[in-house]
Amino acid sequence: MRSPAFPPRRPSHLVRYIFPALLLLGLFYYLSNRPQDPQVPNTYLTSGQHDSSKSSSSSPSYNQGPADAVNQPAKNPSPNQKPVHGNADGSDEPIHEPTHDSKPAPVQPLPPKPAVAHPIDELVKIADKDFKDLLAKESKTLAEAAQSYRKRRGRHPPPGFDKWYEFAKENNALLVEDFFDQIYHDLNPFWGLDPVSIRNEAMGYEMVINVRNGNASAESDWFWTQIWLDMIQTIEHLLPDMDIALNAMDEPRLVVPWEDINAYMKKEKQSRILSPTKSIVKEFQKLPPPAKQDAKSLHIVDKDWEDTNPYWLIARRGCPPDSPARKQPALTSFDTKPNFSPSWATPHQYQGYVSNSTLSSEFCHQPDLQGLEGIFIKPLTTSATKVLFPMFGGSKLATNNEILLPAPMYWNEEERFTGGDDHGPSWDNKIGPVIWRGVATGGRNNESNWKGFQRHRFVSMNNGTKLARAEEGIEPPVNFELPSVTYNLAAQKEKRLGPWVSQWSDVGFTDLFCDPDVEPKQEDGHCIYTDEHYETVPGQKLAVQFYYKYLPDIDGNSFSGRYLGFLRSTSLPIKSTLWREWHDSRLVAWKHFVPMDNRFGDYYGIMEYFLGYEDSVPGHDDVAEKIAMDGKAWAEKVLRKEDMQIYVLRLLLEYARIADDRRESMGWVDDLLP
Repeated sequence: MRSPAFPPRRPSHLVRYIFPALLLLGLFYYLSNRPQDPQVPNTYLTSGQHDSSKSSSSSPSYNQGPADAVNQPAKNPSPNQKPVHGNADGSDEPIHEPTHDSKPAPVQPLPPKPAVAHPIDELVKIADKDFKDLLAKESKTLAEAAQSYRKRRGRHPPPGFDKWYEFAKENNALLVEDFFDQIYHDLNPFWGLDPVSIRNEAMGYEMVINVRNGNASAESDWFWTQIWLDMIQTIEHLLPDMDIALNAMDEPRLVVPWEDINAYMKKEKQSRILSPTKSIVKEFQKLPPPAKQDAKSLHIVDKDWEDTNPYWLIARRGCPPDSPARKQPALTSFDTKPNFSPSWATPHQYQGYVSNSTLSSEFCHQPDLQGLEGIFIKPLTTSATKVLFPMFGGSKLATNNEILLPAPMYWNEEERFTGGDDHGPSWDNKIGPVIWRGVATGGRNNESNWKGFQRHRFVSMNNGTKLARAEEGIEPPVNFELPSVTYNLAAQKEKRLGPWVSQWSDVGFTDLFCDPDVEPKQEDGHCIYTDEHYETVPGQKLAVQFYYKYLPDIDGNSFSGRYLGFLRSTSLPIKSTLWREWHDSRLVAWKHFVPMDNRFGDYYGIMEYFLGYEDSVPGHDDVAEKIAMDGKAWAEKVLRKEDMQIYVLRLLLEYARIADDRRESMGWVDDLLP
C-alpha cells in the first residue's frame, strides 16, 4: 500500500518526460548520420548550372555543372566524374566502414570547407600533364624516330631522313615527332597538286631561293630574302635541288577556298601508303638550272591577285561552309563601338580562360573578330589569291596556305626583337608588374575604323582614367568593354578597377601611326583623330622591359616578332594572337606562356589571379614565376637557332619529295631492311 505522501503518477506526467527524451534521441541520431553539406563553388566565373549532388565536400576542385566537351581544357576529366579521395591524413589506406556492432561515433564539428581552386589552377595542372606526355614521346634512336614518323604520318620518312636525324643529334636536339606537325599541316594539301605544277610555280615566282647541287642562292637582295638565304645556306649541303618561293609582305597572300583544300586533302589521304621496301626510291631528282627572270612568267598560271577590303571577305573563304564565319553577315562599317560577343569564344575556353590556344587563334568559329582585328578590317596591304602554289612565309592566319619558315627576325636575332644577351634579372629583382610598348599598328587605321583595332583596344583597357570614368558612368568606353561581372573581380565590385589597374600597368603607344592621307600631316607620332584618347609615351628597349614581370604580346600588322625574345626572358609572356608560326606545336600554353583571348576579356582576371587584390584576393606570384622560368628553359632547349635549322631541313626534304614526279614511291626505309 502506497504512502499517501507519494501518490501514483498520472500518464500526463510520463508524457511530459518521455517526449523530450525521444526528441533528444532523434536529434542525436539525425546529427550523427547527417551528410556534410555539398561544396559551394567560389564563383570566379560561373558557366551555367551547378550540380551540387555530384560535388564532394572534400574535393578541392572547382565545382561546375555538366558542359560540352569543347568547354573543357584538353584532357580534362568530365565534370560529372566523381573524384577518388584518400583518408583525411593523406594516406592511401582503405577507409573501413563501421560494422553493425560498432558504437556510433561521437558527433564532430564540421571542418572548414577547403579553398576552391581557380580555373587557372586547373589549366596549369593539365598543362603540366600534357607537357609530361609530350616528353614521353621523345625518339632517342634513328629507328624510334622512323617508327614515330610512320605512325603519325602514315607513310615512310623522306629520303635523307637518316642525315636529318644525324644532323639533329649532332646539335643536341630533343626529337618529338609532334614538334613537326606544322610542316604537314602546311604541305599536305600539295599532295593534291601535280608535281610538275609545284616545280613550275616555284621556279617562276618573282622572289626565289634556288638550291642546285648543294648550293643555295638568290637573285633578290630584299632583306628578308637575304636572311632566309643565310639560314638555308647553313644546311645547303644536305638539301636536294629545289626552288623556294618567298612572300616578302608582312601579310600572308594565299587563301584557297575551303572546298578546294578539302578536295586536295582527300587526295593526300589516299596517297598515304607504306610502300614495300623493295620498290622505294631513295634519291631525289635533279632539276634544270633556275629560270631566268625574263622567262619566269612562262612557267606560272595567272594568280588573279585581289585587293578586296575588308580582308575578312577573303580570309573567311578558307573556313568550312557551315562555320559561323561563313554564315554570319559581314560588317560594312567600323565607325562605332565594336560588337563584343564572348559567347563565340566558348569552344576554346574553360570557365572564361583560354584552354585551347590553337583553337583560340582560329577565327572560323568567332565571326565577331571581323570587327576586332585590324587585319580583317584594313590591312596595310592586300594582295591575295585563291590559287594554291608553294609560297613560303614567316607567319599566317589559320586559313592561309603559306608554308611556314622561322621568321627572319628570329634567325637574324636583332636586338630590338630579342633584347640581345640581356634576358632580365631574377624574378624577385624585377621592378614592376606589367609593361607594353608599341606602335598603333594592326593595319591601316583611320578615323572611321580605329575603334576595331586590337592594339588600340588593349591600350585603352590599361588606361586607369578611362576605366574609372567608365565605371562611374561618366564616359562609356568607345572601343572596349568593362569585364563581365561573372569574373567576380574584387576591384570591380568596389568600383576601383581603374585605380587598381593604374597601380600595376605601364602600357602605352610610342607612335599613333596616323592615316597618311590625313591633312594636315601629323608629326611626332601624333594623330588628329586619336590624340584625344591616347598620349604617346617614350619607347623602352626589350632589355628594359625584361625588368618587368609580365609582358603582354599583342599582334601588330601580322605576328609579333618579339615573342621569341619574351619566351627567352625571365619574364612571363601573356600571348594573344591569331597568327601561326613554325614553333607553335613545341609550346604548351599555361606551361610555357599564358594565353589570352583576342577580345582581352580575360585580361583582368588573369592579372587578378597572378597579382591578387589587396587583402581580399591572394595572388599567385609563385605560379607566374614557375611558368616564366619553365618557358625560358624550354625556349633555350627547343627554340634555338639549331632547332630552326633542324626544322627547316626536315621541311625542305618533305617539300622536295612532294615536288618530285616519283613521290609516292620515295622514302627512307633502311631501318626496315634485313
